[in-house]
Amino acid sequence: MDRRTLLATGLALGVAGSARAAMAAGPERVTLWPGIPPGGEGLGIRDEIIQRSPPGGDPDDIAWTHIASPAMTVARAANPNGAAVLLIPGGGYTRVAVRRTPSNIAQMFAARGITAFELLYRLPHDGWRAGPAAPLQDAQRAMRLIRDGAAKWAIDPARVAAIGFSAGGHLVGQLSARAERETYAPLDAADRLPARPIATGMFFPVVSMLPPLAHEQSRRELLGADPSEALATEWSLERNVPATMPPTFVCHMADDKTVKAANSLAMFAALQAARISSELVIGEKGGHGVPLLGRDGKRHVWFDLFETFATRHGWLKA
Repeated sequence: MDRRTLLATGLALGVAGSARAAMAAGPERVTLWPGIPPGGEGLGIRDEIIQRSPPGGDPDDIAWTHIASPAMTVARAANPNGAAVLLIPGGGYTRVAVRRTPSNIAQMFAARGITAFELLYRLPHDGWRAGPAAPLQDAQRAMRLIRDGAAKWAIDPARVAAIGFSAGGHLVGQLSARAERETYAPLDAADRLPARPIATGMFFPVVSMLPPLAHEQSRRELLGADPSEALATEWSLERNVPATMPPTFVCHMADDKTVKAANSLAMFAALQAARISSELVIGEKGGHGVPLLGRDGKRHVWFDLFETFATRHGWLKA
């Protein structure tokens, strides 16, 4: 089962009844910024979406091609265990493939007691003055708002992990590597809180912005049609792993024809060189989009491996 088929499968993950009832009342959505996001004054950007499913398919199977109001959708855990996770979807920085309602991945975590937050982040092609840092601003702000609302969501602010998929893997890597870098002027008390995840998961990630590894669409959308080597190097994760990088789990499929698995190999090598606690999983088959459910309907081993890895570093209570 590929990722697109999985995301279109409504109840495949067997979410607890109480969690379904909560979602039926309407999704909980958290706007990231009070007013216009940083660097958006005078741009006149409007939210725009496209339908991904064919006519008659899932009406919430959408992607956002322009984002004026970045936000998080919350999947509350029915029986919270104190852990939380920020989920960052992909889309090649051309769009953000995230639903209005919690995805099956978010529901899966919520059913296991982990409150999940799915990020709708801004895209550089809309002209934000921060350029390639605009998505990173949103990711940093999201982590801080999660911690700021810890009491409301019954989570431990010290136990917030982050997982990214494809271009979202690049963004979660940037969030982790640049968690301490100021990318916007602080607005409120939330911005005094840390943005660093306790553990990071990078699934089939875009990593490098340098040929021959670079995913050309992501590179072009993030940095422009002909970025300088210096700019491409600055936004290549394998060239910029700091000593403060969180423990990082990297997962890819060897037959991925969209984003080369060599991205993950380069990332793992860089993590090891920087002596960051890290783990690498390369599967033989699965293409771009690690299978998330097995044929028996149970979640695949990749998430079990991430959970075990992150728990060693304090995410869940062992």
